[in-house]
Amino acid sequence: MVEHTDDGRYIVVEGRRWRATDPAIPEDDAAVLRRWLMAARRDVGTATRAGDADGESTARARVQAAKTALGERGPAWWEQTDDQRRARWTEGLHHAAQEGFGSAS
Repeated sequence: MVEHTDDGRYIVVEGRRWRATDPAIPEDDAAVLRRWLMAARRDVGTATRAGDADGESTARARVQAAKTALGERGPAWWEQTDDQRRARWTEGLHHAAQEGFGSAS
């Protein structure tokens, strides 16, 4: 089980705080975004091992986009309005759908 800070804004892994996924994201949508994130992370590794700097850069940008959609990077989700939060993850879902991950809500 993942440990959260008392305010729920961060998870704690081996004593280090990481921003938690926005809890307002519906679970089905969060699952699509996590699959997209994991695929992008795999692509970073593949490109790195192949010495493909352009591919690595593209994959890292996808990781950034997925983590932003999940609320783990970019503006803090607890400082955004409900509409801003929904727009953030919906935009991420559209990008994920363009790559074949689920369908945008």
